[in-house]
Amino acid sequence: MKKITAEIPDQFKVTPIEQRTYLIDGKLHNWNGETSDVFSSIHTENDGERTPTRLGSIPTLGESEAIAAVDAAHKAYDRGQGLWPTMKVADRIKCMETFVTKMKEKRELIVKLLMWEICKNYPDSQKEFDRTVEYILDTIEDYKNMDRESAKFYKEGGIHAHIRRGPLGVVLCLGPYNYPLNETFCLLIPALIMGNTAVFKPAKHGVLLITPLLEAFQESFPAGVVNILFGRGRAVATPIMKTGKVDVLALIGHSSSANSLQALHPKQNRLRLVLGLEAKNPAIILPDADLDLAVAECIAGTLSFNGQRCTALKVIYVHENIAETFNRKYAEAVDALKFGLPWEDDVKLTPLPEPSKPDYIQQLIDDAKEKGAKIINAKGGERSENFIWPAVLFPVTKEMEVYKEEQFGPVVPVLTFKHIDEPLDDMAESNYGQQVSLFGKDVKALAPLIDTLVNLVCRVNLNSSCQRGPDVYPFTGRKDSAVSTLSVHDALRSFSIRTFVASKDNAYNNAILNELLDTKKSNFVSTDYLL
Repeated sequence: MKKITAEIPDQFKVTPIEQRTYLIDGKLHNWNGETSDVFSSIHTENDGERTPTRLGSIPTLGESEAIAAVDAAHKAYDRGQGLWPTMKVADRIKCMETFVTKMKEKRELIVKLLMWEICKNYPDSQKEFDRTVEYILDTIEDYKNMDRESAKFYKEGGIHAHIRRGPLGVVLCLGPYNYPLNETFCLLIPALIMGNTAVFKPAKHGVLLITPLLEAFQESFPAGVVNILFGRGRAVATPIMKTGKVDVLALIGHSSSANSLQALHPKQNRLRLVLGLEAKNPAIILPDADLDLAVAECIAGTLSFNGQRCTALKVIYVHENIAETFNRKYAEAVDALKFGLPWEDDVKLTPLPEPSKPDYIQQLIDDAKEKGAKIINAKGGERSENFIWPAVLFPVTKEMEVYKEEQFGPVVPVLTFKHIDEPLDDMAESNYGQQVSLFGKDVKALAPLIDTLVNLVCRVNLNSSCQRGPDVYPFTGRKDSAVSTLSVHDALRSFSIRTFVASKDNAYNNAILNELLDTKKSNFVSTDYLL
């Protein structure tokens, strides 16, 4: 596979960012210690040699900075008495609106950094930024709706109750590299707006794109509400968890990381979890499926962003009667995809951000071939300095590593089935249960299948690829795929708890409640209605 070299358009050129500040307790602290270089997997000429492009550097922070960050968040929360958790809903919303206004000013730079840091193509990088802004605005609106619904009293059994949702405390927020802006903010934004305080460490890849927002966070929120650290996850997250001052672990990544961090907390029973973890989403292609539609959706499902999505289709089950035709059409469609640099027109496949990923994919291919599979697309497995062409493997068996592991990259295992119980049994035995794509049109066959699949996964996609959006829909999973639910509506509830004021219905208490409402002395006991 030939190396790709192209002139970088002026629009997409970036100047190295030597990040030397981090945010703790409302202050941007200067760092004079050890730093870590940030490289792109896009190779460019440097003194006559092609090497990964250096994008800049970040502080390599350690235990003392980590402890200072969690202490600042803990102080800002102040056992629920801090300015932020007791602030009026309308005032927290104003802070968030200020932030999103400042964020939009950095769109061009953040989009470019998405392209260079994780090699996401230009349209998808724009989409990630714009979708994140939309998510924040939708979260604000949903929070207003929640507050409107809470602006009243209930009466049951002679007890008045004023019920709202309250914050949980200090949140440690760790996002993924594949959506370093969107999925990270889908954790951080609802956590903040509900009155929690946070310590946030950007992902290993996609770290520099957070740096343009440090001042926006500093200027939009009270001191200590948002604290942003750079460095290795183990070096900063480990000491933070050991303090016991984290009330919520919010992580999108691998279950092994989540398990390790939980184990460090001295009081695990008090630790709330909001986790988006791995998945092995299957496609099931029934014999009456529209094959052209199925191929198109499976291409999108398996290889959007090179398959580096938890919602990617990671295994395809195709009925044996149509397998030969489907495999031919699908293999041809894979080889027709365009590989290139993120700013090139119509590029679907781009360099892989993890330097070790091509070797890992090669290991999966070699293992499958040794155990009887073949690469059925002509280009499958071709290598360049930072990429390996998607390999379609068939026939795949359960003994192969590519069947067992969440590959998170450009390799596609294909299995045949004779009876529908075969993929259903595999899904039931799987450690994962996020989504499935189901292709077919016979309602008599689909109806019982759907009724079973909804109890194995949390989203059944009918004749379409698996995906997260729209963000108003629930995003979660069964078994090892998730804890808690993320969406505009659900995330606000995942980062909060129902809490209320109750009083017996008598003249003495009613007079107090009326005075609380009339004087507006309490931010919690309020029937003010947000427009």
